[in-house]
Amino acid sequence: MPKLNLKNIDRTFWGLYLILIAVAIIALFSASSTLVYMNHSALGPIGQQMFFIVLGIAAAYVIQFIPSYWVRFGGYILLAVSIILVYSTMIPGNPFVVTINGASRWVRIAGITFQPSELAKLSLIIVIADQLARIRSEEDKKKYFIRTLVITGVVILPIMASNLSTAILISGIVFCLWILARIPWKYTLSIVGIAAIILVLGYLLVEFAFVRPGREMHGPFRRATTWVARIDRHLGQEDEESKYVLTDDNIQEVYASVAIARGGASPLGVLPGNSKERDYLPLAFMDYIFAIIVEESGIVGAGFVIFLYLAILFRACNVSSRYSDMPAMLMVMGLALMITCQALISMLVAVGLGPVTGQPLPLISKGGTSVLITSVYFGIMMGVSREQTELRARVNETIEQSQEDAPIVTLD
Repeated sequence: MPKLNLKNIDRTFWGLYLILIAVAIIALFSASSTLVYMNHSALGPIGQQMFFIVLGIAAAYVIQFIPSYWVRFGGYILLAVSIILVYSTMIPGNPFVVTINGASRWVRIAGITFQPSELAKLSLIIVIADQLARIRSEEDKKKYFIRTLVITGVVILPIMASNLSTAILISGIVFCLWILARIPWKYTLSIVGIAAIILVLGYLLVEFAFVRPGREMHGPFRRATTWVARIDRHLGQEDEESKYVLTDDNIQEVYASVAIARGGASPLGVLPGNSKERDYLPLAFMDYIFAIIVEESGIVGAGFVIFLYLAILFRACNVSSRYSDMPAMLMVMGLALMITCQALISMLVAVGLGPVTGQPLPLISKGGTSVLITSVYFGIMMGVSREQTELRARVNETIEQSQEDAPIVTLD
């Protein structure tokens, strides 16, 4: 491991990361009123999240000094572990699986509850980037396209059973990596077409065979009726009377809309600490925390948060454009795209421009393991940027040294 040279750390990435942490802390205090009420104290739930935030900062700091080739090696190990964990969620009666709101996405080991899909997302990006970087010829493109397609399929199949939006998000990021690796369009678009046909046929099957007749669906894809109902509700295909009845299915969307409306009344919203909808919006500190941010800081605060996530992607593009190591470049772009795309999906859902997906706002939504994993994303990206800075410094030093050692030729 190289010396811990703080001179070469990526201050731009660190700045964006710490600003997001600051926004997360402010939003946490604003949106956690129900947690504080249930626990009769702010120290429990807020203190726990603060602990994970500090742990995440420490993790990002350490990981930025790990060489990228060790990160790629570790990605394969983590992928194997995450595949075992995500498939374990499909085993009926698994004592390690925790079911929340009908979704078996969580695993509890040694008292720690987390989503294996978060580990799968991280490791899959690292492995796919490493595989695609091995392309050396036109023949290799087909070979590694098929290989990465199979790996992706193996990972997202169990994730689809409980979290379709995450499976689609992962697939979208892999698609972007294919484009960056210059995989021929005939391969990538054919897969997109096949996936679109499967999704449409699946939607129609569930809609007319289960949702409209009111039948229950069983098996690993039993949550498909929930997904279709959410899409129908978003597209306005529910009964006219149902639009004005507050139910467990639409309560988040209704109160999020009220929060957005209150925040939109002023460019600065109602100001931090003055939210009313946080007391009514279920789990306001989770998937719909962006609605509370809009309510309390208006379009100015919302625009600032959007800018932060887009700035992460722009910084990753800047780092990647100067990096000669293809695996590291693809890895940085994949991680940045995952953070940015997940954030945009979460924000679109919060403001009513997309069906409910359950995607948290990276670093800002409450969730200890989510904060840790996102911090690892940042640590890896900052590590690649540090390597690039050190490489450029060594090259410049070599050039300067060669110029000093060059013999001086004079003309008599």
